[in-house]
Amino acid sequence: MTKKQTKHPSKPKGVAETWPLGQRPGFLIRRLHQIHVALFQEKCAQFEITPLQYSLLSALAVRGTADQTTLAVDVSLDRTTTTGALKRLQARHFIERAVRRDDRRARVCRLTQTGGALLARMETAAREAHRDTLASLSKSEQKRFVSLMQQIVAASSLKS
Repeated sequence: MTKKQTKHPSKPKGVAETWPLGQRPGFLIRRLHQIHVALFQEKCAQFEITPLQYSLLSALAVRGTADQTTLAVDVSLDRTTTTGALKRLQARHFIERAVRRDDRRARVCRLTQTGGALLARMETAAREAHRDTLASLSKSEQKRFVSLMQQIVAASSLKS
């Protein structure tokens, strides 16, 4: 018997063969995410910023100002997780959070000069992490892979 055909003696009788992890899209996506986060942490360690915080800083750089709910949608996270990350960025003076005049429950965020400078210093290292994540693919495969991921995300967004 080959390694792939090895029977598992502890498997109960009548249990169907399971779908191998290495063929499951969800498992592979989770592993790829773990790989990317490890590369991001390695390349960006000196900045002490998580990938989520980097995404929030990037979203604010594009928007200029935004309320926390808008930023949560931008980075596809729940408001509670987003708010916690924004509070940590505020504590490090990378963003400002102010209560909105027209809605005292909402906060408007903006990138500070310090946050903008950090984002600029991080850009090369962050891009390296993204490039390294896809480094085993040819340039055309990388473009196709990103395009396929965008297609899946767009289709899922339409359902929400």
